[in-house]
Amino acid sequence: QVQLVESGGGLVQPGGSLRLSCAASGRIFSRYSAAWYRQAPGKQRELVARVNSGNTTTYADSVKGRFTISRDNNKNTVDLQMNSLKPEDTAVYYCNAAGPGHYWGQGTQVTVSS
Repeated sequence: QVQLVESGGGLVQPGGSLRLSCAASGRIFSRYSAAWYRQAPGKQRELVARVNSGNTTTYADSVKGRFTISRDNNKNTVDLQMNSLKPEDTAVYYCNAAGPGHYWGQGTQVTVSS
């Protein structure tokens, strides 16, 4: 199985930046599609960004131009650089890996507030 460990969540002011990192272990991570999802209170969990094994990226319309997903297969990590953060970005962010199996991180809180 794949274990996913997240870091980088926290409190940031509107307009600020935050970088989330997800470290994977237990499998050959380079073969997996990796993604970040988020879930705000009372909302459905939604896809924020995805990077597949060929390094193709996709983004939710709400974060295009502000967020960047990237992966480092040598380090077995997938990062989410979040810029120009808005209060509506406040949510629990989850790392996801899909391939031979489907795995989730524990979630990390991102709060955008003054």
